[in-house]
Amino acid sequence: MKLNRWILTLGVTVGMSLAAQAQVLPDAPRDAVYDEETVSEKGIIEYDHIRDSDVFFKMRVWRVIDVREKMNLPFKYPKELFVDILRDAAIEGSISVYDAIDDEFTRKLTTDEVAKIGGGEPDTVYVIDPITFEEKPEIVTKEFDATKVTKFRVKEDWIFDMETSTLVVRILGIAPITEVYDDQGNYRGDQAMFWVYYPEARTVLSQHQVFNPKNGGARSSWEDLLEMRYFASYIIKKENVYDRRIQDYLTGVDALYESDNVTNEIFDFEQNLWKY
Repeated sequence: MKLNRWILTLGVTVGMSLAAQAQVLPDAPRDAVYDEETVSEKGIIEYDHIRDSDVFFKMRVWRVIDVREKMNLPFKYPKELFVDILRDAAIEGSISVYDAIDDEFTRKLTTDEVAKIGGGEPDTVYVIDPITFEEKPEIVTKEFDATKVTKFRVKEDWIFDMETSTLVVRILGIAPITEVYDDQGNYRGDQAMFWVYYPEARTVLSQHQVFNPKNGGARSSWEDLLEMRYFASYIIKKENVYDRRIQDYLTGVDALYESDNVTNEIFDFEQNLWKY
């Protein structure tokens, strides 16, 4: 009697559980097996305040992130390219971008100007009429080709804070770089699209998840990736009295050695402050 009552109770419980599950099941299929939290709930990483009187050492450098390097492959993740995040946010007005004429954020670009960079400009092409077989002009609008963005230029300050006795880095700006070719397909050089003022863009970048090739369950934002320095890069310039880049006075392997020397100079400065 007790066994029958237990079986009946179990059947009712299971039936109610299945009914409850049926009520919460989504009408449309979802591409996940559990409810994933969005990275936007994490917020940005808070900076420690740095006072001018506590700055014992500061060096400004410019570096390049090449998206073709293995460690930088998340920058070209096809479902959400990093350059598309910056460009879309600039067109929407979520972040401010500045003219690439210099890297000092002197002239702010309008949303229309941003939309025309790398695409959006009307062009005239000649097509053959299938009926009359005559050439006729046709106006087309060029679309932005994100695959042409192969690099990102980063402007940053390295600072030794005496209050915390730490060497910290603060990114100031990021510029997408496109490769320029002539009509014959010959490579002519690199060109910056615009400069993004990074301190303002941190909030937007913290709301976009970056692809993790090693662990899809470890979710991090683009702001996390940049702050944790999870990218490969090389230095192309450090502040100097001539305001020149490394490529202006060195080429080839020598330029790479000089880039490594600047990197070592920063970290050697910190290590030489201590006695062991």
